[in-house]
Order: sequence, then structure tokens, then C-alpha cells
Amino acid sequence: MENKQGNLSINSENLFPIIKKWLYSDHDIFYRELISNGCDAVTKLHKLAGMGEVTIPEGKKERVVVVVDEKEHTIRVIDTGIGMTFEEVDEYINQIAFSGATAFIEKYKDKTSDDQIIGHFGLGFYSAFMVADQVTIDTLSCQEGAAPVHWTCNGGTEYSMEEGARTEVGTEITLYLNEDSYEFSHEYRAREIIEKYCSFMPVEIYLFTTEAWEKQMEREATEVVEPEAAEAAETVEAEEAAENVEGGESAEEDKEEEEEKKEPEPQSLSDTNPLWAKHPNDCTEEEYKEFYRKVFHDYKEPLFWIHLNMDYPFNLKGILYFPKINNEYESAEGTIKLYNNRVFIADNIKEVIPEFLLLLKGVIDCPDLPLNVSRSALQNDGFVKKISDYITKKVADKLNALCNTERESYEKYWEDIHPFIKYGCLKDEKFYDRVKESLLFRDLSAKYLTLKDLNEMPSHMEDDPAAPKEEGKETPLKEVITVGYVTDEVQQSQYIKMYQDAGMNAVVLPSNLDSPFITMLEQKNEKLHFQRIDADVTGDLRAADEAVPQETTDTLTEIFRKALDREDLAVKVENLKDEGIASMLTLSEESRRMQEMLKMYGISDMGQDTPATLVLNTRNPLVRYILENREGEHTEMFCKQVYDLAAISHEPMKADAMAEFVRRSNEIMLLLTK
Repeated sequence: MENKQGNLSINSENLFPIIKKWLYSDHDIFYRELISNGCDAVTKLHKLAGMGEVTIPEGKKERVVVVVDEKEHTIRVIDTGIGMTFEEVDEYINQIAFSGATAFIEKYKDKTSDDQIIGHFGLGFYSAFMVADQVTIDTLSCQEGAAPVHWTCNGGTEYSMEEGARTEVGTEITLYLNEDSYEFSHEYRAREIIEKYCSFMPVEIYLFTTEAWEKQMEREATEVVEPEAAEAAETVEAEEAAENVEGGESAEEDKEEEEEKKEPEPQSLSDTNPLWAKHPNDCTEEEYKEFYRKVFHDYKEPLFWIHLNMDYPFNLKGILYFPKINNEYESAEGTIKLYNNRVFIADNIKEVIPEFLLLLKGVIDCPDLPLNVSRSALQNDGFVKKISDYITKKVADKLNALCNTERESYEKYWEDIHPFIKYGCLKDEKFYDRVKESLLFRDLSAKYLTLKDLNEMPSHMEDDPAAPKEEGKETPLKEVITVGYVTDEVQQSQYIKMYQDAGMNAVVLPSNLDSPFITMLEQKNEKLHFQRIDADVTGDLRAADEAVPQETTDTLTEIFRKALDREDLAVKVENLKDEGIASMLTLSEESRRMQEMLKMYGISDMGQDTPATLVLNTRNPLVRYILENREGEHTEMFCKQVYDLAAISHEPMKADAMAEFVRRSNEIMLLLTK
């Protein structure tokens, strides 16, 4: 073999793909590229052996080994794969951007249907120069009579290539790290990166320090013994065991002692048969749960899962898990891991995964996606849009199936998954259309109602502000179904009791998502209108007495405005059925939603007090006392207490207001002791 030196061939048309591929990549990605190249080399050798093209020696291990040396700042990536000849190194390495996979597939296209080979070498190999000042390759091809090759390059365009000393078929790449990249030769850092990118590659992957690798090589060398020697060793062991028994010694104890002295077997960092690659019918419930614990380190069991398994019109496999996400969507910690042919690409790429699904946890493997994704390119990629739509449809199908066939279980899941479903409906109109029949609403008696149930509630006629008005004619009317709702069952318990005593029902909407969600439902269901139960006093809550005299309303308004020092206080006086309720605060639905919208944009009430109306019940003894003793010694204190009692049931009080309420409550109780 002649030695060769020269300049790497970088054609102008190949320069841009290099920049595009690596400009925005994290430097740790070189581990993924070199290891995946090694896995491809092993896979190629296995395929060629299956075709009868090459013979693999008995006992040869199919693996990729990473050896790190923290002292020398080196990394070695060793594979037992196909290897390369002098000509192949010259072609695949020295001519950057030539794809070895293309040539391999073309040569064997009639013998194999697997077109997912990334390519042993090519651009991925040059990722090594992101972290290394110098890189060497030692390789021996599986071709009969091939000579080993040693290649070295210092990171520029100059290289040297000569006959090497490697004796085993395969390839070893050595990286001499630059000063800024020493961290990558630390064992813990290497393990972290390999587990991130390479946990499910189809070839076993091992990590060693230099010292541990040397011991492992010695151990493997001693394991290769002739059959006669192995048989003789077994005979000796049997005789020694018999002597130990005769001498009263325990052979079992000796055996256990020997086992303890043995070095533990190295463990592969790669699960070569991930659960998502199996057919759903071949997976057990426990396997799904164990996979979830292993990948996401979450020991709370998932609620349920979806196994994606599609071969046409594109190849996509994966598992999506529904964890408990009853916290608000802003703080939900979902993780969707995206893979290309078992090679990790990234977490949570919303161009591929619908944004609302990022609340879930799962893995998706799509070999048709590029290994290095450019989000700007994906945004306009029709193929990516089809993947996103498919995933959305499968999730909707699963939810509908649960609702229709496992309703009891679905209702149990609802409190955990409703934020995710509502968020999905808000973000994706198609998703809403697919799952609208499976939307649930829990009522005050803990019964679950569907959107259809709500639409079949008794309706009434009211003014239609959106309808065109004709001069001289009354405002047009529209048929409306008003659905009462509560946001906090504890805080609004006073209103809930009034509702239930009056034989009325309401639904519970506790999430911050619910305000925009019900607004969307109203837009899509013209008859439907949602109103919090403290938005107004309906006729069913009033006693069947005569109307409150205007004089009473005026007097109480004056008393409370003076006591609270609020001239703008809106007061409404009612005869409520429940005499035990002294007061309420009501806020129109329109005002409430405006407030919530402002809060979403970080604007809190625009510096104004809540425009709520104080409702006073003239059938309550305390209100009547205030009315009859407007100049009494304790009237002002009672007015403030009545107002605060209403405020507590309306919304959380501010700290200073709550402190004053508690102080005043103590003062009122002291009056009873006098």
C-alpha cells in the first residue's frame, strides 16, 4: 500500500450542506454521529453476512465501544462493523459529503429492502472536528485480502493516509480533544450524552474508561479457550468440589465467593429492541409502564397511552403517554422525544408534534425525517404537516374510543386530562371537531355531562345584541341556553347552596383555560351561553314576595356607601329565599371575562377596583338591623363585615383586607361577651 497525502476535496456545492447541517448543532452531537455511524457499519456487516457476501467469525461481538480517557483528553469510538479499504477511505473520507449509504444501497438494492441506512461515513464523521484538534481512523475492511488503513487529520484540509496495524475487522476513530472540549472525555458526561442520543440504537453500545477497557479486553481474551481446555477445567472444578464435600467444606460457599470476586458484566447503554418498535399486540401493560418509568424517570403511573404504528404513506412508530396533568398547562412538564430510526433528534419539536401534545410524554420514531432538523424548513414542509395531522387524529381517536367504550374509566381520567384536551381544542380547530362529542363537564352532583347534554338544556329567549336592528322595531330575540358554572367549589359554596336549594344545576370549570375555552364553545354553538352563578340573581333565587320598595334600596345604598367610604358602590336590594344569606357580590359575565383576559396579558384590573355589585337580602336579620339602625353605634362595623362576607365568597381577598376582616370579626365576637 502506498502512503498518501493530500488536501480534502471540498466542492462548492457540498459546502452549504455542511454549514446548514452543523451551524446550529450542539457540540455534543458528535457522539451521536460517530456512534450511529458505528451502528450502521455493524448493521451493514450483518446484512452482508446474511447475503453470503462475507463470513463473520464465530463469537465475534456486534457492538460499538466508546473509550474515554480523562487524563489524555481522548475519545475512541470502536465498532466491529464493515470496515473500509484504502480506496473507500479515500472516497468516503477524503471527498467530504460523498454518501457511503447511497453507494451501498445502490449496489445491494435487489437484495435488501432496508433503505434506512444513514451511511457509515460522510458528513457525520466530520462532526468530530467540532471538538477535536486531531482525528485518526484505524480501519480494516471485511473484504478478503484487505489491508488495514491508518488515516489522520489535524482539523484543516490536509490529511495523511498509510497502511495501519489494525488486525480486527471494523473501525476505530480517535479524537484528540481541543481545550474547550475536555469535558467530553469525562465518563459521567459521556454517559449522559450517549444515554440522551443513543439509548435505542439497534446495536449494543458500551462505555469504558481506558483502564476499564484494557481489563475488559484481557477478560475477553481469557474467555477464548480451546474446547479441550474448557472441558479439562470443568473436570478439575468437579474434582475440587467433590474433595470440598468430603472434607466437610461447602462447595456452594466457595462458588458464591468466586462469584463475588468476579467483575460485573458491562451493561449496554442501548436497548436494541425498544417497545415502540414492537407491534402493540405483542406489548403487555406492565411493559408499557416499565418503559415509561425507564425513559421518563416518572414513577407515577401514566393514565393510559397510545401506541402509534404506521407504515403507509409514511413510516412512523411511537408511544404517547397521558400522565397526570391536572396542574395548569403553563407548568406541565411534558416531553415528546423525537427519533430518526432510533437515533434521538430532539425534544418537543412543535413543527412535528402538535403544540398541545407537548403536555404529554412519549417517543416518536420517524425515519423519514432528517437527522438534523431545521425548524424554519419544517414550518413549510407539507410532509411534516401530514405527520402532525396523523398524530392529532390518533390522539382524538383514542379519546373518543375511551369515551364511547370505557366511559367510567374516561370519567376518572377527565379531571387529569381536561386541561390538555381544552388546550388542544383552543390550538387546533380540527382537533376540537374530532373530540367535541367526547368533551365532559362535571356538574354539582359530580355527574358528567357532554356538550350534547348542555345543548339539550331548557332554553329561553333574550335580546340578541348581534342581530341587525330596524328603526321603530323591538330588539330581535334569540334562543339561548344559559349554563351556570362555578370556578371554585369551596369559595363559591354559598352560591352553590343557593343554586341547589332552588333545584338548579351548574358545571364546575376550575381551570384558567376554561375562560377562553367556554368563549370558543359559545362561538361554535350559537345557542350556548355560559355564566358564572354569581354573575346575577336569577328569579329562582328570589322569594315570592312583593318587590323591594325603592326607598329601601336608596336607604341601604346610602348607608353602605357612607360606611365603606365608596360613593361609586353599586348596591342592589333583593328578597332572597335563603334568609341566612345577608349579602352577595355579583359581577357580570362580560366584565369577568374582560378581567381574566387582562390578567392573561399581565394587566391586573387596570388599576381599578372590581366593578362588582353588592346584593343585600332584606329578609336577613342583620340587613334589617342595619336598615333600622342607620345611626347605631356598631352600624358602620356591621356594614363592613357584611361587605367582606360577600367578598370572601366572590374572590380571594388581599392580605391587608383579610387581616382587617379577622380583626373586625374578633371585635364583633367580643360584643357578645358584654
